[in-house]
Amino acid sequence: MSTQSLKPGWKMVKFGDIAQNVAVRVDPADAKTDVYVGLEHLDPSTLHLRQWGHPSDVTGQKLAFKRGDVIFGRRRAYQRKLAVAEFDGICSAHAMVVRAKPKMILPDFLPFFLQSDMFMDRAIEISVGSLSPTINWKTLKVQEFPLPPIDEQKRIAEILWAADEALEQFSNASEKLQQTRETYLRGLSSNGAAKKWKVTKLSKCFEIVSGQVDPKEEPYRSMPLVAPNHIEQNTGRLICIETAREQNAISGKYLFQSGDVVYSKIRPNLRKAFIAEFDGLCSADMYALRPLPDRIMTRFLLSILLGEHFTSFALTRCVRTGIPKLNRQELSEYELPLPTIEDQKQISSHLEAIDAEEQNLIRHRDEVLELKRQISREYLETDHV
Repeated sequence: MSTQSLKPGWKMVKFGDIAQNVAVRVDPADAKTDVYVGLEHLDPSTLHLRQWGHPSDVTGQKLAFKRGDVIFGRRRAYQRKLAVAEFDGICSAHAMVVRAKPKMILPDFLPFFLQSDMFMDRAIEISVGSLSPTINWKTLKVQEFPLPPIDEQKRIAEILWAADEALEQFSNASEKLQQTRETYLRGLSSNGAAKKWKVTKLSKCFEIVSGQVDPKEEPYRSMPLVAPNHIEQNTGRLICIETAREQNAISGKYLFQSGDVVYSKIRPNLRKAFIAEFDGLCSADMYALRPLPDRIMTRFLLSILLGEHFTSFALTRCVRTGIPKLNRQELSEYELPLPTIEDQKQISSHLEAIDAEEQNLIRHRDEVLELKRQISREYLETDHV
């Protein structure tokens, strides 16, 4: 973009002149913090950290960050993961800790600059590697972008933070609905009908789909491929769908079919599962569970897998520490008082009513999110300046 086409007061700047890459490496065992942020903790729908792990969960050197820094997922930048740190901590070395140079760019403006299509498109373009494309600071720092003057940055940031506040209100309302769901599920045991429910191993209620296929071969290359990062936490909702070809998938994957419940067996605390509405592939980090219709309803199975009780069980049975994983043998040991199919229908009806309210909130949230993106494009994209 030529300087002649810039708005008055705007200028072209190298990214390294407005922000710094804070590369302070820390051994988790020596970290003076209780906070570890991995890429799995970054949610592309928000600038806020809603979850994190503990340094004891991981090994190998990590990056230290301070309050106000931006944690930017430099690995697989197309996932658009970044968050503003509201406290000190350490994060994955697959992230980049970006700190504003306040004489050039306001710290309040930097996160929206990084979120913009203008920046993200360039970040994806300069990423290197086929399986896990990654951004190198050496390349990023010399990239040039149009930058508004400080007073204009302040005005844009105020507008976008107001939109962000509206998004947070929707998120808070969604969390309250999730709490309502949990309260309802916990209260089922006091239901008079529960006395006739038999304690049953959950594994007796479904089949685990086995047999891997090669995603490099047709027709699998053109099929949707779902990995844990494609699923929104707690909600049972897919964030995006990509084909095996788009993800350059090379290792074995599992087929699932419409009606299966697909559950992420890694990091059970993230509660990632969904009901498939199409045939596809899932990564080896997931189980495709096929409900036995005479034993369990699909919606009821999903509620169990996303529930507090099962999640607590899974966390105590996980193998590994860095990336906790629930294997098949441990999964098969989970027991619960299993409602009759008739009772499950009633329970599922209540859960679907809560789901409908939540989906309504998500729809409104997505509308505000799109409005925020439009505002960002209006003020930040090169074809508007």
